[in-house]
Amino acid sequence: PSGSGKYPGVILIHEIWGLNQHIQDVSDRLSNEGYIVVAPDLLKETGVVEKFTPDLFSDLSDPQKAESARETMMNIMAPINSPVFVSSTVDKIQEWFNFLEKDSKGNGDIAVMGFCFGGSYSFSFAVSQPKLKASIPFYGRAPENVEEIEKIKCPILAFYGEHDEALMAHNQLPWLKEQMKKLNKNFEAVVYEDAGHAFFNDTNKERYNAKAASDSWNKTLEFLSKHLKK
Repeated sequence: PSGSGKYPGVILIHEIWGLNQHIQDVSDRLSNEGYIVVAPDLLKETGVVEKFTPDLFSDLSDPQKAESARETMMNIMAPINSPVFVSSTVDKIQEWFNFLEKDSKGNGDIAVMGFCFGGSYSFSFAVSQPKLKASIPFYGRAPENVEEIEKIKCPILAFYGEHDEALMAHNQLPWLKEQMKKLNKNFEAVVYEDAGHAFFNDTNKERYNAKAASDSWNKTLEFLSKHLKK
């Protein structure tokens, strides 16, 4: 942010599409609200983003080619689903946490926020970093075992779209809410009707839901203001 003073920090983690213009825009929006923002490019060294070609996206929308395209997507993403990649990525996020802790304009309060890929790592980093003040996962995958959930110390505000089948199926969210309650964690899940995956991304015209995006943004700012000092 411009001006003097000390500011809280936010680690902003991108979607599977990498550090693109949308994430840079969200970074600017957070900065304008008085937060120091770091948005690391966590896929830069993998080569994954470059393999998401326009032809592949076109095939995903073609009923005759969709199954083959989904298989291609799974093969492309296989390296970033490995335990080694997950561990090293959490370590990289930790480096940015350390950076914000030492920043001369920072006040020491730090949150993490992310979308899809970044939403999952917003959960993961809440598990690994007890000094984190808040976590805001947008349509991310949460930990799937109680031992990890038990390690979470910070409040979590999680956003979902009702039609996000990958996250809504198999009662994943009800199970998560039940475990969070049993372990006395500060957890709130907001599910938007008539919204699906990636509803916040205004560059994705097929998925964007203006009403859900606006409401989740307002709730995000309220949540950050409540848990990070300014």
